[in-house]
Amino acid sequence: MSLAARRNAVELMDADDLDPAVYAAVVADLARVNAVTLAARPTLAFLNRIARGRSRLRILDVGFGDGDMLRRVERWATRQRLLADLVGVDLNPRSEAAARQHTPAGSRIRWITGDYADLADQKWDVIISSLVAHHMTHDQLIAFLRFMEAHAAAGWFVNDLMRHPIAYRGYPLLAWIARWHPIVRHDGAVSIARSFRPADWDALLTEAGIVDTRVFRVFPFRLCVERRH
Repeated sequence: MSLAARRNAVELMDADDLDPAVYAAVVADLARVNAVTLAARPTLAFLNRIARGRSRLRILDVGFGDGDMLRRVERWATRQRLLADLVGVDLNPRSEAAARQHTPAGSRIRWITGDYADLADQKWDVIISSLVAHHMTHDQLIAFLRFMEAHAAAGWFVNDLMRHPIAYRGYPLLAWIARWHPIVRHDGAVSIARSFRPADWDALLTEAGIVDTRVFRVFPFRLCVERRH
């Protein structure tokens, strides 16, 4: 299959009728994928740059899934002795259930089921997302970029996949060796095919009217977009 353009395909985990217990197992394995691929590194590095000279940050994570990224951010904030107001929003109610199940007692993260657009008036310092952009249609992504640009006072960060033939062919073997959930094995390859290359982001950002961004690759096969205000 050619990867010259983004693939238009549906991932099994996005099915409306997926059992909540299965969904929880899937996103738990996705958190393990993120751990193995060191997915949190670029997001935490971005937050380190944003946090310089600040004592407090209000952060919104859009499309939190299992909640693993925001839990990493909470641990980072604790190490930095930074006051962090952390909120995750996800359209899928199964995500909130899974995140609450996998979040330790004592965490101050707030999990919300709903549309990120409904949180426009909450005065965010930073908006982040991880492995969300490739789930969006073109129009949804343009709207999301414009939302972040308008409502993230300090900056925003997109952490997503890079569409690459080595990643596409190699991921199924990694997933098989790790014995991840069959849906994770299937959807991982689909996600790579639905993801982006730098030229894709350049075109999207131009269409959204956003300038002064940084689009960069992070090993292995992550493609990130950073905007600092």
